[in-house]
Amino acid sequence: MEALQQRGNIVAMTGDGVNDAPALRRADIGVAMGITGTEVAREAADMILTDDNFSSIEAAVEEGRGVYDNLIKFLTWILPTNLGEGLVIMTAVLAGTALPILPVQILWINMTTAVLLGLMLAFEPKEPGIMQRPPHDPRRPILSPRLLQRIGLVGFLLLAGAFGLYEWALVRGASEAEARTIAVNVFICGKIFYLFNCRSLSRSMFSLGLLSNHWLIGGVITMIALQLLFTYAPVMNRIFYSAPIELSSWIPIVAVGVIIYTVVGIEKWARRD
Repeated sequence: MEALQQRGNIVAMTGDGVNDAPALRRADIGVAMGITGTEVAREAADMILTDDNFSSIEAAVEEGRGVYDNLIKFLTWILPTNLGEGLVIMTAVLAGTALPILPVQILWINMTTAVLLGLMLAFEPKEPGIMQRPPHDPRRPILSPRLLQRIGLVGFLLLAGAFGLYEWALVRGASEAEARTIAVNVFICGKIFYLFNCRSLSRSMFSLGLLSNHWLIGGVITMIALQLLFTYAPVMNRIFYSAPIELSSWIPIVAVGVIIYTVVGIEKWARRD
């Protein structure tokens, strides 16, 4: 065991007796038998196998990989979208212009999308071949340089889309409230399209099955309905300082989302193993 650990391997040890306790303690992951194991073995172990069935270890590893995958997917989704919001505010401040998105509108974006969009990634089914992957190196950072580059890329695309369409709306004679509503919808639409990218960090959503995560589809539909209320319901206009926008304004808004999905899809394809 020590020889394996010195070579950088992660070692798991199973045992049930008193004599196994030192090895269980020294292993990176000590697994004691819950039924036949002694009290000393259970105290020394990191995990207790309640059914004494070794196949449960494989099932636990598979479940753990699925949970870890979904955690990374959520971080990869939420970090660039929050980065984009910060960049829009920072750009407006440095340029000395009015804020394209008000603080109360940022609160609306984060409050609704985190629950209705980001949380749905927790229900993403395990990807095919998850047990054929090599083990994750615990010394490796959660966010790899590749994912950090993707976060920066999506954050920049959201900045360009939101700020660009905000200025475009003002040039066309829209009111400031209408321009801000367009900018907010750019973020929502961009987050929705990017959400489908984040269903897998390396695969297309079509290879996973478009409707395989019913929770995600339900969250997207609910988010769209709420965003239409945000845009067109008078009470929401008063609370969030939004304003109804022309139907033609939705074309560039959706186009930004499609661009984000396409660019990330190309990046996945270019970096495929």
